[in-house]
Amino acid sequence: MSKFLLYIDPGSGSYLVQMIIAAILGAMFYFKNIWFRIRTFFTGRKRDDKKEPGA
Repeated sequence: MSKFLLYIDPGSGSYLVQMIIAAILGAMFYFKNIWFRIRTFFTGRKRDDKKEPGA
């Protein structure tokens, strides 16, 4: 039987944590943009339409 010894040094561990955080934040940004497009489609409002004309 062969034994596999796995070692993750602190640099690799911090890089792994950084990649996980970046993936989570990227997914949140992606779904935020999708949600904004869906909401805009149904309401017909854009971000700049919040200000009333002539104000």
